Amino acid sequence: MKTKFQETISRANEVIFRYPMILAMALLASIGAIYLVETERSEITSYIKFTICACLGISLMFALKMLSQRIGKEIILNALGIIFLIGFYFILPDKKNRFTEVYAYIIAVTALLSHLLVSFVPFLEKDKELRFWQYNKNLFINTFLTAVFTGVLTGGVELAILAVDKLFDFNFHDRIYRDTFFVLAIFGSSFIFLLFNDKGLNNLEKDGTYPVVLKFFTQFILIPLLLIYVTILYFYSIKILINWQLPRGWVSYLVLAYSTVGILALLLVHPLKEENAKSWVRIFSKAFYYTIAPLIVLLFTAIFTRILEYGYTEPRYFVLLLALWLLSIVIYFISSKKATIKFIPVSLFLFGAFALIFPYLNAFSVAKRSQKAELMDILNKHQLISAGKINFQKKVTDTVRNEIADKFEFLAERKQVEFLSTLLNEKDQAELSDNINDGTFYSINYSIQNKFSDVNITVDKRPYEMNRLVLVPEKQVVEIGNYQYLISFHRYGSDPQKLNDDQFELVDQLTENSSLKLKLNSKEEIDFGPQIIRLFEENKNKNGNVKVPEIAMESDLDKYHVKLIFSEITREKYADDDKASMYYENVYILIKLK
Repeated sequence: MKTKFQETISRANEVIFRYPMILAMALLASIGAIYLVETERSEITSYIKFTICACLGISLMFALKMLSQRIGKEIILNALGIIFLIGFYFILPDKKNRFTEVYAYIIAVTALLSHLLVSFVPFLEKDKELRFWQYNKNLFINTFLTAVFTGVLTGGVELAILAVDKLFDFNFHDRIYRDTFFVLAIFGSSFIFLLFNDKGLNNLEKDGTYPVVLKFFTQFILIPLLLIYVTILYFYSIKILINWQLPRGWVSYLVLAYSTVGILALLLVHPLKEENAKSWVRIFSKAFYYTIAPLIVLLFTAIFTRILEYGYTEPRYFVLLLALWLLSIVIYFISSKKATIKFIPVSLFLFGAFALIFPYLNAFSVAKRSQKAELMDILNKHQLISAGKINFQKKVTDTVRNEIADKFEFLAERKQVEFLSTLLNEKDQAELSDNINDGTFYSINYSIQNKFSDVNITVDKRPYEMNRLVLVPEKQVVEIGNYQYLISFHRYGSDPQKLNDDQFELVDQLTENSSLKLKLNSKEEIDFGPQIIRLFEENKNKNGNVKVPEIAMESDLDKYHVKLIFSEITREKYADDDKASMYYENVYILIKLK
């Protein structure tokens, strides 16, 4: 027992000293995630950025570690990795409400690239095909085992904490479960993964017996799945030819799914291609790329149908790029006699990097130019431009109005304020600028819709369409005046606040019962819900961000006089739902003795 314990400690020490940068990133990511959920929303941005960069650092530092085990120069590579992460931190916005979908695409693609880098960066030289496959096969298995081990460990530890709490009446705070989850899910999983990888590259690329489970998984799960996909797609292609109609946009995702599953299947059985007994693998490898070729025509037709009708957006750009990548894969493996599977991750990495950073032709530049052109086409087609500005008094249909509003919101999120301002008068320019500075881009959409005074309604509101009204006070400064105390409650924090020997509790049931009760010592209470409802009723025909003089209400509560002040308060209502959802971020309570 003692020997096993010493062996475990020894292996743990080896992992710590062999992979210090990766574990440091995992630890920082865990700490960042904990602070992220425990911090006031107004101060959360730096923790979001920090946690994102630390999470990216885990895969990036692992890729650089694998490369350093091949070529050396570990210190230089680590320094370059840290410089990249610091630069990425400053690329991200400084305010939470500026985290638009653009940054989601940047983060997602960068994360994908860092993982692709892991898959090929130690194998840039030629003639390492089998080692390359063994390395990625072992990474794949280790990732699966890590997920299983981490899930069991996290669940077991959480259950143990719960048992101690309930059996011994420790009354742990709820956040102990959340913090434990973050530490084990991020740092713990990274540590377990590195334990499986042992000494790193030498162990991962070592030749070994082919796992029977991979052959079974490919032959009896992936390939039947592929047959289902390809049958559906070919029958749909026949239907298109018979009816002579354009393909639906959704078919793009099915073609990409078929291609991805097929490529994964080919990679999993790659070493079996040369074994005579496994002729089905060779037949499958040759047939697969030929079955994709007609589907690529279908894929491009579906993509360009959407692009020609609505223009480029980042998702359409990425789908088109994946289609081009798939086309390059098919051409390469059909035409090349010495094709290497390393081409798959390397080419995808290059396409992804192109989409992010290539000047003028990257995803974001193309989307902005395309949507500007689309907006001008709509305005000119419906003759809505008068003296260089949009004429909001001219009659339009609701679909045209909504399309213009959507494009305004899209371009505002991408900081095209100068272009959009040229289409508006001075008053509307100021409103647009305020919304962009505040990061309330959805308000721009509502604002543009509301500016059209003569709208022909042609489409009933769809059930999932939502009306959102946000009341914002003109002054964001809380004036204390002659009040003696100030306490605050957060939307997600329901813990009572103590003042001297008294206890204040805010019970939020705005959505359920239109009630917001402030309780004193669980005995006395005052309901501010009716005053909030009245405030929304006064602005019932508005949506988006609406500025009001103040959002404050006051009343007596036993020996105290209290005043509630909201930083903002929101009401959301779906078209098919009679009940509105109401919530706030922060509420400040000023208190004085009567």
